[in-house]
Amino acid sequence: MKTTSIRIKIGILNFLEFGAWGAWLISLGSYLGGKLGFTPVQIGSFYALQGIASIFMPTLMGIVADRWMQAQKVFGLCHFLTAAFLVGASFMTSYAAIYPMMLGAVLFFMPTIALNNTVGYNALYAVGLDPVKDFPPLRVWGTIGFIASMWAVDLLGFSQSHVQLWLSAGLSVILAIFAFTMPKCPVKPVSGEQSLVEKLGLKAFSLFKEKKMAIFFIFSMLLGMCLQVTNTFADGYIKSFGEQEIYQNTFGVKHSVMLISLSQISEALCILLIPFFLRKFGIKKVMLISMVAWVFRFGLLGSGNPGPGVWMFIISMIVYGVAFDFFNISGALFVEQETEKSISASAQGVFMMMTNGFGAFIGSYAAGFIVDYVGWPNSWYIFAGYALVIAVLFAIFFKAPSTKVEKA
Repeated sequence: MKTTSIRIKIGILNFLEFGAWGAWLISLGSYLGGKLGFTPVQIGSFYALQGIASIFMPTLMGIVADRWMQAQKVFGLCHFLTAAFLVGASFMTSYAAIYPMMLGAVLFFMPTIALNNTVGYNALYAVGLDPVKDFPPLRVWGTIGFIASMWAVDLLGFSQSHVQLWLSAGLSVILAIFAFTMPKCPVKPVSGEQSLVEKLGLKAFSLFKEKKMAIFFIFSMLLGMCLQVTNTFADGYIKSFGEQEIYQNTFGVKHSVMLISLSQISEALCILLIPFFLRKFGIKKVMLISMVAWVFRFGLLGSGNPGPGVWMFIISMIVYGVAFDFFNISGALFVEQETEKSISASAQGVFMMMTNGFGAFIGSYAAGFIVDYVGWPNSWYIFAGYALVIAVLFAIFFKAPSTKVEKA
């Protein structure tokens, strides 16, 4: 019964976590560009905020959770602060006013993605379950939450309204309260015998001394540059077809957010495949599959349209499940297995720093300039070519690990 209760709690945790994110992540670009009239570069700068926040905040909050405050409490406090900034952002209309509010929101939200993993893994360990086998099926509820929020925003007509920020804030408050009901996460106090690096909680950065982990983190950053591209521009791109009379009444143009939600439906299904693929093929091949999937994701977006070519959009959405999950979820599990338990939270923070931090920051700004300079659909082909180069280099340079760290 206790095992069942923990599974339910982790499912709810993930549903609310990614539901709060899904309420605005895909549709914010349409709100900023449509109702507020911001340029592609300005829109890209908002998505780059997630990169700025992820460069240091997940690692910093991970250190706090490892050393000074239980992870579930850090998680809850971050969501309370996120909600406050989102509400503030909802009342702003100028770039200068809304930008710092959204910065505050993502500064405290981005660490919760890694902390969500830490809290979930700890809860599974507490009842004798294996995160590699038992976490992915529970993580599916996060994707379901993401989809539910996207559909709610689309069907209720909030995709170009500030109300999407209110919805996200409300879910964050509920999650903040719920987080305090999760099992207590261990804290390793600072002792006088520890080195200065250990006292400051910076031991996770020593992972860069290991060639295997250094290469993994570098490619995490390079692939992380792909993550925010479609989040930033896919919705606005599909809506732009409505400027042509032939596409104005197509489902894709009228309900672009729902069309894009096929990506998250695919993601939910692909999560269930991760334990099998990791056992069968190992981390290198699984991540390589992800990189090749990104090539198809971008290429199909460039080739499709909401009319006769909508099938290419649909396949692109389906492919996204493999592109996202086989990298993000498998990567987080890889970090969990390859690092000591004493630095588990901060190691997840480093992974977030490289992917959603440096990767997303560079990728968001670069994509914005490419779109401004090259335009659609050629920008998608440039993104596809980039993903292909990364896949080839990863196949050459990354060596699959032969051992696993035992959790103590």
